[in-house]
Amino acid sequence: LAANFNPSNLSIYKNSLGYNIGIKRPICHSVRVGNVVTVLLRFSTDLTNCHYGKILYMIGTLFTNPLLFFGWFIALIVAITVHEFAHAFAADRLGDPTPRIQGRLTLNPLSHLDPLGTLMILFVRFGWGKPVQFDPFNLENPKRDAAIISLAGPASNIVLAVIASLLLRVIGSTSPVVFVLLAAILQPIILLNIILAIFNLIPIHPLDGFKIVAGLLNKNQYRQWMELQRYGIFILILLLLPLGPGGPFIQGLISGPIKFLVNILIPSSIQLI
Repeated sequence: LAANFNPSNLSIYKNSLGYNIGIKRPICHSVRVGNVVTVLLRFSTDLTNCHYGKILYMIGTLFTNPLLFFGWFIALIVAITVHEFAHAFAADRLGDPTPRIQGRLTLNPLSHLDPLGTLMILFVRFGWGKPVQFDPFNLENPKRDAAIISLAGPASNIVLAVIASLLLRVIGSTSPVVFVLLAAILQPIILLNIILAIFNLIPIHPLDGFKIVAGLLNKNQYRQWMELQRYGIFILILLLLPLGPGGPFIQGLISGPIKFLVNILIPSSIQLI
């Protein structure tokens, strides 16, 4: 039965779900930064042309499909927790005890999620979390190490998405029931981690990609690059606004890489969302 099982035949999941999820990254990891700055990512149009459709506003599934809503809620917690823990772990390994002192070197979601910000993501489509702070003066090579710390977050999300994909393929092939239960949790984890990783790799401050690029530049280029930091949040807001004919410009930047990775990690033959 498992060998002949085709998830596409499950009509209860075969619908054009449209998810709209807010994704946030803190403006900076430096301890000199004050309050958390919210970065919003709202997809209001199709993310890809595949049958899993858009990223749908999560609360819309609370009553229509509680299992799927629970899967997205778990995926949200896991993705943010792993992402922030990876930043903290990298900083600690590179010689800065700040994350450890602040209690961020843990996989406990309570240490990384802002309660109000998490609820806002679920019910209002945008939100925020607790930023991981580090002191560059504790790093041996601040420019290089800051890039490594920044890269750790998106890299951890990609690794987690790959692990979830392998689990879905191996364990989910045992029976239809097991597959449906796993898919309700693992497929949202895969998709949300991919989105979080690709979005944060955009080289615009305050996203991780800005510091990653900075770490690759020489001294003069680095100085010029960091001068763009003050304009980053304004550029990001412009990219998030639906000013283009097809929606926000940022959608065109990241939809291709997201679609490419999703098609690899969630082949159409096993897509339920």
